[in-house]
Amino acid sequence: MQNTSCELPDGNPPSKEIEEILRECRKIAVVGLSPKESRDSNKVARYLMEQGYEVIPVNPGQKEILGKTCYKSLADIPFQIDMADLFLNPTRVPQIVDQAIEIGVNTIWMQLGVVHNEAALKAKESGIQVVMDRCIMVEHEKLGREAIP
Repeated sequence: MQNTSCELPDGNPPSKEIEEILRECRKIAVVGLSPKESRDSNKVARYLMEQGYEVIPVNPGQKEILGKTCYKSLADIPFQIDMADLFLNPTRVPQIVDQAIEIGVNTIWMQLGVVHNEAALKAKESGIQVVMDRCIMVEHEKLGREAIP
């Protein structure tokens, strides 16, 4: 019998730590950012920009999204980023985690429906904070816009 159920996260940081992540991570690479305005990745990226975050699009098929240069991969970004926010199929997470470790990001945030416990463990063992199966926009709104500059 084939297991068709989705993987559940082994654990996420407590709310206080998520608040700290949202306060400290200002440069966010959105991996899998779609140029289509109707897509969640685009809505979340626009929201983050409105809240004062610097959004760096990552999508190998695009040159520019939301008026910003789009990079093919995390490894192609020529400056330091704080967070990789992942909007992609969980099967692609391990290669992104490897890139994140290589370039030294502080946090990997996997959006709703994105869970990969093995890759998350590898990231944590490398000193990277990991959030899985959570929407960064929802978490930011929960904490209150005034709570996070």
